Amino acid sequence: MASSAAGLVVIVGSGLIGRSWAMLFASGGFKVKLYDIEQQQITNALENIRKEMKLLEQLGALKGTLSAEQQLSLITGCSNIQEAVEGAMHIQECVPENLEVKKKIFAQLDGIVGDDVVLSSSTSCLLPSRLFSGLAHVKQCVVAHPVNPPYYVPLVELVPHPETAPATVDRTHALMQKIGQSPVRVLKEIDGFALNRLQYAVISEAWRLVQDGIVSPNDLDLVMSDGLGLRYAFMGPLETMHLNAEGMLNYCDRYSEGMKRVLKTFGPIPEFSGATVEKVHQAMCAKVPDDPEHLTARRQWRDMCLMRLARLKSQMPSQ
Repeated sequence: MASSAAGLVVIVGSGLIGRSWAMLFASGGFKVKLYDIEQQQITNALENIRKEMKLLEQLGALKGTLSAEQQLSLITGCSNIQEAVEGAMHIQECVPENLEVKKKIFAQLDGIVGDDVVLSSSTSCLLPSRLFSGLAHVKQCVVAHPVNPPYYVPLVELVPHPETAPATVDRTHALMQKIGQSPVRVLKEIDGFALNRLQYAVISEAWRLVQDGIVSPNDLDLVMSDGLGLRYAFMGPLETMHLNAEGMLNYCDRYSEGMKRVLKTFGPIPEFSGATVEKVHQAMCAKVPDDPEHLTARRQWRDMCLMRLARLKSQMPSQ
C-alpha cells in the first residue's frame, strides 16, 4: 500500500478511461490530478467518480485499504496543463483514440516536463513509434494500455518505443503492480499489441463459424462463456496445453498434426458486413437491445460479474 506521499499522478483526459485510472491510482494511495481543457468536464468527472466510489464501497468492492472519502480526497481537478503536471511522477494520457490529438498532447507535455516523469499513453492500437517519435523525452515514454473497464480488469500492456529506457518500463511495471493491476511487457511493438491480436483471432474465427452456418450467434457466444472462457479466466492457452497432456512436449507430440490440419481450414479474413452482420446484430439485439438504457444495464451486469470473478480469483490459493 503506497502512501499519498508516494507521489503525484496526472491523468490527461477525464473520459471513462481517465476516470477509471484516477480511481485506481487513488486506491493505491497516490495523489491524482485530473486534467481536462473544460472545467465543466472535470466537475462532471469528479461527481461521476464520487458516485461510483460510494457505490463500490456499499457493495464492498472498493479497491485499496482507504475509505471512499479518503480516496476521493486524493483526487483533484485542474484545467491548466502546466499547473497540473507540476511535481508529477507519472502522467497517464487518456484523450480520444486519434493519432494527431495524442501527438499534440505529447508534444505539449514534452515541452513542460522534466527528466524524471514517465509519460504514458492509454492507447489501444497506436504504435509507440508513431506516438512518441521526435520527442525530447522519448526515453521516458511508454504505452500502458488498460483493458476496458480498467477498474475491473487488471491487465495493462506495457509497450515501449524503440528508444524507451528500460528503467521507464520497469518503473511503470512496478507502479501498475502497486495499484493492483497486472502489467505485461510487450517486448517490441507490433500492430494490435498482444491482447487485441488474440481477441481479433477469436473474433475472426467466431465470425466465420456463424457466417458459414456452423453455429448460431448465441451458441457461438456460449462456446466461449460456458467453455473456453471459464478456463481462460484462470489460465492462458499455453498453460492449458501444458495441463491437457503430460506437459507441453507431450501435448505437441499428440496434437500438433490435428491442430495444423484444422488451422489450414480457416477461411479468409471476414468483411464484418453484409448478411452476416445483420444476422449477428439481430441475435445480439434479441438478447440486449442496442438502446442506451439496455446497453448500460448490461454493462453494469458485466462489471458486477467481473467484480465477483476478481474477488473469487483473489481468494484462490496463490501459485
